[in-house]
Amino acid sequence: MMSPNNALHTFQEDLKSITSLESLYVLETQYLGKNGILNESLKSMKDLDPEARKVLGQEVNKIKGEIVESISIAKKKLLSMVDENNAVDVTLPGKKYESGSLHLVTYAIEEISAIFERIGFIRMSYPEIEWEWFSFEALNMPADHPARDDFETFFIDTPAHEKFGKMVLTPHTSSGQIREMLRLGKPPIRMINIAKTYRPNWDASHVPMFHQFEGLCIDKKINITHLKGTIDYFAKEFFGEDRETRLRPFHFQFTEPSFEVDITCDLCAGTGYVSESGRSLDSARDDLKVKCKLCKQGWLELGGTGMVHPNVLTAGGIDPKEYTGWAFGFGVERVMMMKPGVGLNNMRALYDGDIRVLEQF
Repeated sequence: MMSPNNALHTFQEDLKSITSLESLYVLETQYLGKNGILNESLKSMKDLDPEARKVLGQEVNKIKGEIVESISIAKKKLLSMVDENNAVDVTLPGKKYESGSLHLVTYAIEEISAIFERIGFIRMSYPEIEWEWFSFEALNMPADHPARDDFETFFIDTPAHEKFGKMVLTPHTSSGQIREMLRLGKPPIRMINIAKTYRPNWDASHVPMFHQFEGLCIDKKINITHLKGTIDYFAKEFFGEDRETRLRPFHFQFTEPSFEVDITCDLCAGTGYVSESGRSLDSARDDLKVKCKLCKQGWLELGGTGMVHPNVLTAGGIDPKEYTGWAFGFGVERVMMMKPGVGLNNMRALYDGDIRVLEQF
């Protein structure tokens, strides 16, 4: 075991051969590290009397200070010796590197989740690969329903289940309604399910893979006024006070009565027309206007909604005579595109991989 004085002498000799910052760091660790030479010299303290331990401790601390000072001086000297063409001024701020950001869809999902969390909805997640029974039969959709055609649904080439039928890439998040009812067994239920969904569509407002968020509320005496109030709340929180929504009577197999929810288009400000440059058009001007590529009529469909069909409640194990509920399914990309300031008129731009699009946000 090396004595402290010998350690200092050896350090000074070793320091003379140091020519780089890397080797200086190694030398520093060798002498001052946790298992370094100086700490090793302290191991003999347990065999000394109290006065001798005190003397040894003071000696080691003094030598440690000298080594630290010598390393600091050597480091400054090595930095000053760097070639002028590669000089490093350690007082200057470091280089600012561009950092990435979350995808627009991710931002939308986080905001949607937070909005519904504030009114007591629990975020759930269910399979992207689903059985026909959960996607169709349990949702009151018979075997001959058009949505079950392979022009509307991606079927997976795998043997069918005896009870649940074929496997599909889930065409909507509505299958999560059934799974949530079966999971809880008994209301009250307040669920928001956000997931990827798949349909063989491809145009300005559709892509084969997109995201949906499904809302489900089931309890005693739930009615349409609760549904309308929830949609209005979401629209005001997400889009702002100046956007208008409307409910249009429609037909869905899994809700009765059913509605489609529309919102005024952000690109054309609800007029249905934009200037040739693609910006919203002053309603007082008629020249140089073209139809809005995204909405074509001033309104954009957000998704479907309605009161949960009694057959769907029964499939989920809930008595429709005792409980009622509502549900909706909106496209995440669609609602995000209608958010003020986003200004996207083609959903495909989100997934084309063009960094210029994402850099704007």
